[in-house]
Amino acid sequence: PAGLYDLHRRFGALPWSKVVGPAARLARDGFVVTERLRDAIQDEREILSAFPETALTWLPDGAPPSPGSRVKLPDLANTLDAYASSGPAAITSGPVAASVEATSKAHGGILSASDLAAYRPVWRDPLRFHVFGWEAASMPLPSSGGTIIAETCAILERRGWQRLPRGGIERDHLLVEAWRRAYADRFVLGDPETTLASPAQILDASWIASRAREIRLDRATASLEVRPWPGMTGVEPRAASREGSETTHLSVVDASGAMVAMTTTLNGLFGCGLVVKGAGFLLNNEMDDFTVAPGLPNAYGLIQGDANAVRAGKRMLSSMSPLIVWKRDQEIALGSRGGSRIPSSTTQVLLDLVVDADALLRAVQRPRFHHQWLPDEIVFEMNAFDSGVLAELERRGHRTKPASWQVGEVEVVRRSRNGSVEAAADPRGPGGAGVVRAEGNRRPGLRTRSD
Repeated sequence: PAGLYDLHRRFGALPWSKVVGPAARLARDGFVVTERLRDAIQDEREILSAFPETALTWLPDGAPPSPGSRVKLPDLANTLDAYASSGPAAITSGPVAASVEATSKAHGGILSASDLAAYRPVWRDPLRFHVFGWEAASMPLPSSGGTIIAETCAILERRGWQRLPRGGIERDHLLVEAWRRAYADRFVLGDPETTLASPAQILDASWIASRAREIRLDRATASLEVRPWPGMTGVEPRAASREGSETTHLSVVDASGAMVAMTTTLNGLFGCGLVVKGAGFLLNNEMDDFTVAPGLPNAYGLIQGDANAVRAGKRMLSSMSPLIVWKRDQEIALGSRGGSRIPSSTTQVLLDLVVDADALLRAVQRPRFHHQWLPDEIVFEMNAFDSGVLAELERRGHRTKPASWQVGEVEVVRRSRNGSVEAAADPRGPGGAGVVRAEGNRRPGLRTRSD
C-alpha cells in the first residue's frame, strides 16, 4: 500500500481516490467466480481451511464457490475506501493495523502494528544494460530477475546466439547453458545491504567472458560443476516440495508515451492463506523468498544462499522481472508471472521480439522451456522442441522433462515512435489486451489474444 501510494505521488495524474475507487467497487459489488479461480481455491483448500477468517469467504459451506457465483468482500471494500481517503496510514495505523496484529497473534504470529508503522518503501535506480542493440531497464536488487536476464543475454551475445538458426539445437543448447550460469549466480544475490555480489560484478565484461568460455557446444555442463560467482562450493540440490505460478504482471503505455512494467505478488496465490479479520485482505507468504537453509529449495525449487538469509529489516530476494527496452523507433514493456520461471519466460519473449522481430502476439504464444541451474533439468511445454532437437539435447547430456505447469504468462505492450500502440496478452492465462479511452470506453477493432 505504501509503495503504490508513493508511485502515485511521484507519477500519478488522477486524484488518488479515483485510482482506488474501482478496486473498492469491485470488492463491494463482487466478481464472478471462474473455473480457474474455483480450481485454484480447490488446490489451496488445505491452507485456506486452516483459518476460520479465510474459510468464511473462500470456502463457504466448506467448499469452493461454484463457477458463475459472485464473491463479495465488504470488509476489503471498507479498507479500500479508507485507503482512498487517507492513503497508506489507513492500513499501517489505526484499527486495520491493530486487526493485523490481533489476527497474527491469534495464530501464533509475531507481526505487529509497529512493524507496519515502521515500513517505508525504498526507491532504487533501475538496473540498466544493453541487449542485442537495445537499451534495457529492469528491477534491481532485491529482485534477481533483471540480473538473470541481463547476464543471460550478455552470454548469448558473446557466443553469437543471434547468428544461429532459429529453432535449431545450437540456440536451445546455448540458452540453457546461459540460464544455468545466470541462475547459479543468483545464489550470491540478496538485499543490496547484504548481497555477496552486486549486479555490476556479475555483469562485468570479464565475468561474462569467463562464463561464455565455460560453455561447450558438444555437451551440457552438469549444474554441480557450475559454481556461483566467485566459485562458491558446497551446494547440493534437494527436491522441491511444489511448484507455483502465482504473481501478476501488467504492461501499460498511455497517450503521452509514459510506459509501465509492473509485477506484484503475494508469493503464493493466496499468500499465507490468512485473511485479516475485519480488514478483508490476505497476508502474503513472502518469507518463502528468503533462504531457509543454503541448498534447500523454496516453493519454486530455487536453491538459495546465505546472501538471502532472514534478518530483521531485510528485503527478500525475488524473481520479478518487469522490463522496458527501447531503441530508435520503438519502446517495449513486458514481464511475466511464474515464480522462478519469470526471468526465463520474459527472456524468451524478449529474444523473439528484439532478435527475431516477431509480432507481439506470436512472441507470447510460442511454446517455451525453462532451466534454473538446480534442479538440473530442462522443463518444456508441448511443441517447445521438435523431436530431433529434443533427442539431440538429451544426447548432449541435458535431462529433459515435460512441463506440468506453464512457463510464465508474459504480457507485453509496444509503442512505436509514429504513435502506434500494440498489446498482447499471453494465451496461457486469463489476461487480456486492450486499448481504453481516457473516459473508460473500450475502442473497437483491437487485436487481442482471442484473435
